Amino acid sequence: MRTSDVALPDEYSSTLQALKERVRRARQRAQRTVNTQLIELYWHLGHKILVRRERQGWGTGVMKRLADDLRAEFPDMTGLSRSNLQYMRAFAAA
Repeated sequence: MRTSDVALPDEYSSTLQALKERVRRARQRAQRTVNTQLIELYWHLGHKILVRRERQGWGTGVMKRLADDLRAEFPDMTGLSRSNLQYMRAFAAA
């Protein structure tokens, strides 16, 4: 018997719609949470870099090494290039 041949209860359609809406809302909340966490992470990384640059004079070479080391540790994560780290620093400075 195919699932399309099953006789459905009276409230099936409305229950399905309610469940689909619940899934959509949960996915949206999860995405917002992920985005918030990433923004906080980027600010924190930028702030640390900003402080080190001011106190210890971190230059381009150190930033390149930091980017390389972070990408080696987190190869599945994008956004850890030297230029992105500089954007994070600018974000924290602002």
